[in-house]
Amino acid sequence: MDSLASVALAAGLGWASGMRLYAVLFFLGVLHHAGAAGLPPDLVILAHPVVMAVAGTLFLAEFLADKVPGFDTLWDLLHTFVRIPAGALLAAYAVAADAPSYAVAAGLLGGAIAAGTHFAKAGARALINASPEPVTNWGASVTEDVSAVAILWLALKHPLLLLGALVAFVCAAVWLAPKIARGIRRLVVTAGAPPGRPGLPPQRRGGAR
Repeated sequence: MDSLASVALAAGLGWASGMRLYAVLFFLGVLHHAGAAGLPPDLVILAHPVVMAVAGTLFLAEFLADKVPGFDTLWDLLHTFVRIPAGALLAAYAVAADAPSYAVAAGLLGGAIAAGTHFAKAGARALINASPEPVTNWGASVTEDVSAVAILWLALKHPLLLLGALVAFVCAAVWLAPKIARGIRRLVVTAGAPPGRPGLPPQRRGGAR
């Protein structure tokens, strides 16, 4: 595997895992069995029927859980401890056959991207859940489902396109991060305010008169 393809695969696995880990595990096996994409030697185990059965069951559970406003935020919170290390491991195993040093570097890259993706996704969904209607939540969830599979395909088949899309995503995430943080802070302040008082108004300059 050439260096560009290795970087793209490691980055793509981290990116998709931070969004939809179980979909990544399941569809890697599907793509391998369909002959649509060959997996690196250390990831062929994902095509084993037992692994695919467990990954498929968890993918179905996540697909349904992520469509329930409120519960999806709890699901994201619990998966902070699953998606990030899994993204790092998948990225490391993707290039482990090349050299141990590459595996360590890929693991660090994949874990960092998985972490950034996970927290961006979880923060954005927490803000979306503040809306009383479920349509926005469902739309965001389906978009994430499709995006995770598309990222896998690009990582395996079109590494340059994957890296370009990743750069665009990182730029967008950096730009949105302060806005998401401010939005979540407002939600926390509003949730903690007494009934009838949605939040404390900003202080006037010069003190109260």
